[in-house]
Amino acid sequence: MVDVVLRIGVNAFSNETALTGGLPTYEVWMVDRHEGRGVPAEGIYLTKGGGDAPEPHRMLAPDWPYYNIRRLNRQLALLVAFFIHAIMDAMREGYHIGLNAHLLSLESSYRGAGAHVYIRHLLDHLPSADSSLLYTAFLGERRYRPPAALRLQVSRLPTARPPVRILWEQLLQPWALYRRGIDLLHAMAFVGPLASPCPFVVTIFDLSFLRCPETFRPGNRLYLRLLTQLSIRRARRIIAISEHTKADIIRWLGIPPERIEVIYCGVDEGFHPLPAEEVSAFRREKGLPERFFLHVGTLEPRKNLGLLLRAYDRLRAAGEDPPPLILAGGKGWMWERLFSQREELGLEDSVHFPGYVPFEELPLWYNAATCLLYPSLHEGFGLPPLESMACGTPVLSSNAASLPEVVGDAGLLLDPRDEELWAHELARVMSQPELRRELAERGLDRARRFTWGWAAEETVQTYRCALAGTANVQTLP
Repeated sequence: MVDVVLRIGVNAFSNETALTGGLPTYEVWMVDRHEGRGVPAEGIYLTKGGGDAPEPHRMLAPDWPYYNIRRLNRQLALLVAFFIHAIMDAMREGYHIGLNAHLLSLESSYRGAGAHVYIRHLLDHLPSADSSLLYTAFLGERRYRPPAALRLQVSRLPTARPPVRILWEQLLQPWALYRRGIDLLHAMAFVGPLASPCPFVVTIFDLSFLRCPETFRPGNRLYLRLLTQLSIRRARRIIAISEHTKADIIRWLGIPPERIEVIYCGVDEGFHPLPAEEVSAFRREKGLPERFFLHVGTLEPRKNLGLLLRAYDRLRAAGEDPPPLILAGGKGWMWERLFSQREELGLEDSVHFPGYVPFEELPLWYNAATCLLYPSLHEGFGLPPLESMACGTPVLSSNAASLPEVVGDAGLLLDPRDEELWAHELARVMSQPELRRELAERGLDRARRFTWGWAAEETVQTYRCALAGTANVQTLP
């Protein structure tokens, strides 16, 4: 037996002799991420004070007080730590919510867009939306840094690979939910476990794999068609990110409307008008002209970018001198046809593909552009138009699917199959600065209605309704 001080909940290692009285100090850490350095993959472990804190680490709870427990040896200190940890969990008023975030990706490619933005922002905002609930996120992305109240369970498997992720979701996830004592699972992208030890909520972004099957690879289409339908039928509640998606779920899958909640996405606070000097410096850095048309999104068939090329070609054929067209986004699938079409139309000098744009650069691209063009055939929501409006950049958007819900009267809504109309409106926006100013002002006003804080609050309300088996009372922004 030795005299020690057991400290739980201290934010950093330090030699605080006023507190410890010079006694040897042990500090207890909970580890739920593993990146080597000899740190256990998960659980609680003890290290003696005065050393460097292991990284990455999570403490038992950042708001715990000091516990000075003298005459403890190392083994007994660990036992006490486990005991205190169990008591603190039991004293929580709320339920334990599991979040399947294995689709989250922070890599600089198309895999880091779309659903990944939704998952990342919900993970960031859910703990502050209702701190009485305990949240554990299951994921494979080791670079994600969570808020203090969110626990992570990082898989050792390479779940960034779709086959591995699917196997984890269906074979290993049920055991993980049982072992962690999860009361409710949120399947954050289309698919829940077919054999789940607890009820679950599932988020559906769109049913484009049913509405536009020709725009998907056969394997992807089959997986989404089969597993999404089975998950929706087993889910206690369904979150749709637009009224259009809700209507599709009712029409295509026959789900009663009272089981579906519509919760719109938000826009990140980083999207806002930037100082002119900063935007000018960005243009110089990237070699961008003073004016250009911009599209942001994965290069894939349903984005309908071939229409933009044909409309742009019509402008040139009519004697106009349009600014360059920049199609920013990672290569998804069936993108080769787009590059071939640019060559066939002789647009190599006017149409540019800068590739995937990192998230931190996106506000600068929107601010630098003359307007955003978004002719998509089908969207579950449509984040780029919302982000562009938040930056004060005019939007010309398709009038298909959910996009009118996002853009409203703050942009120009056009038929995504009428290239002549798109050419005409491009010429009008290009030649009328007063129209661009009006659209920019209306866009800024509309974008303020969509926040991730509101989305997280509504999502928590859906959790509580799912746990209670009642209907949600919807309040739209």
